[in-house]
Amino acid sequence: MLAIAPESPNQPDVLALMQESDAYSADRYPPESRHLVDPALLARSNVRFLVARRDARAVGCGALVLADDGAAELKRMIVAAAARGRGVGRAILDRLETVAGREHAPVIRLETGIYNDAALRLYRACGYRDRGPFGAYGADPLSVFMEKVLTP
Repeated sequence: MLAIAPESPNQPDVLALMQESDAYSADRYPPESRHLVDPALLARSNVRFLVARRDARAVGCGALVLADDGAAELKRMIVAAAARGRGVGRAILDRLETVAGREHAPVIRLETGIYNDAALRLYRACGYRDRGPFGAYGADPLSVFMEKVLTP
């Protein structure tokens, strides 16, 4: 059974997920196209960080960073390689969208890389649409910027 709950990002098994994700990104993108959030920043008061566990093992995680304008940004959405294709990513995303709704965020935005095919399929299947760069992001040919409007 999959359990998803708020947890600290600063746990060895969760940090291992992030290291796996960082290695994946390093193999595909130059440093200037990797927009990763340091795990220490994920413990801030404006971040809602969730961990997905199966049999007590961390198999995924994801975070919402709540911005001053009320929007939420999806960060550190990760599913362990061994757990992919089993609905973990969709379950985390669904829960994060629920959290965003409780926080009254009108929109969730995200940046991901052009080579993250599985993530792009998931986001598009869940109603996320392409948009231009936002916040501090600049135009980057290796980035895809997306958003989902939660309230009309």
